[in-house]
Amino acid sequence: MRGPLGAVIGRYPSSDGSDQMGSIIRHNRKCRDLVFLIIFIAFWVAMIVNSSFGFNQGNPLRLTYGLDYKGNVCGDKHAHPGLRELEHKYWLNPNQVYLSGLKDNQFKLENARSICLLDCPAPSDDTLNWVCDYPEGEIRLSMSDWIDRNYDYFEFLTPEMRNASLQLQGPCYPVIFPSVNVFWSCQFIARPSNSSLKHWQQMGGVNINEDIIIDKSIHRSINSRSAVLKRYMADIGKSWPVLLVCGGIVPLALSVIWLLLIRYFVAAMPWITVALFNILIISVTMFYYLKAGWIGNDAISPIIGEHDPYIRITGRELHHLRAVAVLMTFIMAVSVLTSIAIVRRILMATSVLKVAAKVIGEAQALIIFPIIPYTILGVFYMIWFSAVFHLFSSGQVVQNNCSSNCCAYDLASKQINCDRCCGYSIHYTPHIGIAIFFHLFGCYWATQFFKAASSTVIAGSVASYYWARGETSGEIPFLPVFSSMKRLMRYSLGSVALGSLIVSSVESIRFILKSIRHRLKVSGTTPNNWFGKAAFHTARFSLSCIEWTLKSVNRNAYIMIAITGKSFCKSSAVATDLIISNILRIGRVNVIGDVILFLGKLCVSLSTALFAFLMLDTHRYKSAHNKISSPLFPVLVCWGLGYVVATLFFAVVEMSIDTIILSFCQDSEEHQGTAHSWALAEGWGGHAGFIGRLCMMAGKVSYLAMACPSEGERESQIHFLSPRDFWADDGHGERREGFHLSGPPSSANCFYLFRPEPGRTGETGPG
Repeated sequence: MRGPLGAVIGRYPSSDGSDQMGSIIRHNRKCRDLVFLIIFIAFWVAMIVNSSFGFNQGNPLRLTYGLDYKGNVCGDKHAHPGLRELEHKYWLNPNQVYLSGLKDNQFKLENARSICLLDCPAPSDDTLNWVCDYPEGEIRLSMSDWIDRNYDYFEFLTPEMRNASLQLQGPCYPVIFPSVNVFWSCQFIARPSNSSLKHWQQMGGVNINEDIIIDKSIHRSINSRSAVLKRYMADIGKSWPVLLVCGGIVPLALSVIWLLLIRYFVAAMPWITVALFNILIISVTMFYYLKAGWIGNDAISPIIGEHDPYIRITGRELHHLRAVAVLMTFIMAVSVLTSIAIVRRILMATSVLKVAAKVIGEAQALIIFPIIPYTILGVFYMIWFSAVFHLFSSGQVVQNNCSSNCCAYDLASKQINCDRCCGYSIHYTPHIGIAIFFHLFGCYWATQFFKAASSTVIAGSVASYYWARGETSGEIPFLPVFSSMKRLMRYSLGSVALGSLIVSSVESIRFILKSIRHRLKVSGTTPNNWFGKAAFHTARFSLSCIEWTLKSVNRNAYIMIAITGKSFCKSSAVATDLIISNILRIGRVNVIGDVILFLGKLCVSLSTALFAFLMLDTHRYKSAHNKISSPLFPVLVCWGLGYVVATLFFAVVEMSIDTIILSFCQDSEEHQGTAHSWALAEGWGGHAGFIGRLCMMAGKVSYLAMACPSEGERESQIHFLSPRDFWADDGHGERREGFHLSGPPSSANCFYLFRPEPGRTGETGPG
C-alpha cells in the first residue's frame, strides 16, 4: 500500500474492546465439509481408473478409419497383414453394395467384403483393372509388391480362382465404378465405365447392377450419426495445435491484456468491450456463413484429395454448419440490439469497474495468480482429452451375425468359404457409455472446482485487503494472495468441492433430461398432449433457473467462505441473507457490471474462435491426413476453453467487486447497521471512496463534504464523531468545516466524506 493515502480501511474496536486487525478473517477457522473433499479425491481416483481402461482398450484410429473384412483398422501398422499407410476403405463387390441399399433386403453394408488400400482405384479407359484381396497362400507376393502392382495379381490366378472372380467371389474383383475418397472411404460414383463394363461382359462376368443405389448406400453409411460423431471427435484430435494456441495461449494473453487495460484505462474499457464484442460476433458469424457455402466458394467438402470438380458430395457436417450459422445470426442480432440498449448504463459500469481497478493496482499479484489454476487446468485438459479419444474408441471389434450370402474365395484354405464370412463392427457395451458420461461429468466437476477455488482465493485476498483496517506493510500487495491460498488449502477445499458438485449435478440432470427428450422424440413416443409438453418445458425451465440461481449463490458463498471460514451451507445462508437484505442496493450496482464482464469474457472466447477459424482455414487442415471434416467442433472447443480461461482471469475483477460489496454489507451487519470501514479516499481512489460511490449509486449514502489541502498543507485526516457529524483536520490542529460538494471534484488531491441518506439513522457509509 501507499501509506495513509492508499486504499486502506482503518482499525476498529472488536467486540471485546481490543484493537484487532482483520479478526474476522483469522478467527475460528477449521476444516469444513471434509467429507466432500474425500468424495472429490475418490472421484479423481475413479477417473484415473476409468482413463486407464480407455488407454488399454481404445484405438483413436477407429475414429477416422474404417474396418476391413478381417476386423483390422485401416492404417494400423500392427494389423495382420500390416496396413501402414493403407488408410482407404474400399468395398470389393459392387453387387453387395447394391444389395445393402435395397429397402427390403437384409444384407448390410458392414457385411460387404472390404479391404484397405493406399488410394481409391479408378477404372481404365481401354482395359479392365482389378483389385485383388490381400496376398497370401499360393499368391507369393509381399504387401509392398501388391501395392506396386496396383493391387492386381489376376494373371497369377488359377482357373478355379479366375472362375470365382468372374462370379464376384474373389479373390480378384473388377473396377467398374469410379470412386472418390470421402472421409477415407471410397464412395462409388454411379457412373460405370463403359469400357470396363464391356471387357467384364466379354470375359463372362456376372451381371453388375448399375443403379444409383450403389452410390447412396455408401453415402448413407458415411453420414450416419455415429460416423459423424466419430469424425467430430477425430477433428479435435487432428487440430490439437489449434486447441493449444487458440484454446490456451491466445485467451491467456488476451485476458492478461484486458486486466491491464482495466487497471490503466478503466474509463474506456466498457466502451471498448461493447464495440469489440459486436465486431467479433459479426466476424465469427460471417465465418460460419463462409464455411456453410452461403458466402463465396469456400464451403467445406467431405472429399479428401484431388477429384473431378463436377463431382459434388455433401455431408451431414455441412447441414450442421448451416444450422449453427442460422443460430449465430439470431444471437448476433439479439446481442447487437442488447448492446445498444445498455449504452446509457455504461457510465455506471465504469464506476463499478473502478473498484476492481484500484484493488488490482494495490494487490498486483491478483493479475498473475490465475496462471496457477490455468496451468493446472491446462495439464488436466490435455490428459482428459487424450483419455476421451481412447474411451470413444474403446469398443470391442466383433464379427457380425449375418444370414446373408457373403461367400468369398479364401486364399488360405484354397476354396470358397461361406462360413463366418460376415464383416466386423465395433460393439459398444453399456458400461462404455457410462464410462464416457462419468468422464464428462468429471471434467465439468473439475472445471467448476478449480474455478471455484480460484474465486475463493481472489475473494480471500480482497477480503483481507478490506479487513486490514489500515495496516501498512511492504508485503501487503502479495501477502493477501498467498495467505488466502493457504487458508483455502488448509480449511476450505471441502466447501469448494461441495459447491462445485452441486452445480455439476444440476447441469448433469439437465443433460440427462435433454437426452431422454431426444430419444423419445426419435422413437416417436413424446407426449403429444398439452399437459405432457407443459410438464417437460416447465421442468427444463425450472432446472435452468435453479442452475442460474445456484451459480449466483455459490459465487457469493465462496466470498463468505473466504471471509468467515464457515462451511459451504452456512456461508450460502449468510450470503443469501445479505443479498436479500441488500437486494436493491447490490442488484442495481452489480447487474450492469456483470453484463460488461460477461461481454468481456465473450470477447476473449470469440477472439479464440476467430483465431481458430483462421488457423483451420490453412492448407494443413484442408488436405491429406490432417484434413478435418468440419471446423465446427474445434472452433466450439476453442470457444469453450477460451471462456474458461477468461473466467479464471476475469474473476479477479468480478470477485473484487462482489467481495467489497459483501464485505461492506457484512461489516454493517456485524456492527448493527454501521459499517466501521472508514477511510481517507484519495481523489476518487481508495476502497472507501469506491464503496462510497457504489453505495451512493445504490441509494445508501450521499456526499457530505470534501477537504482539499493546498500544496503547503500536510495530509488531512478524517475524524469520526457520530454518524451524522464529520470534520477534517488540516494537519495543523485546526478544524476545517463546511466543505460542501455540489458537483464532481476537479482536484485529484480532494478527500470526500459521505453520510447516510436521510431516514437511515445510525447507518453510515464509508468515506
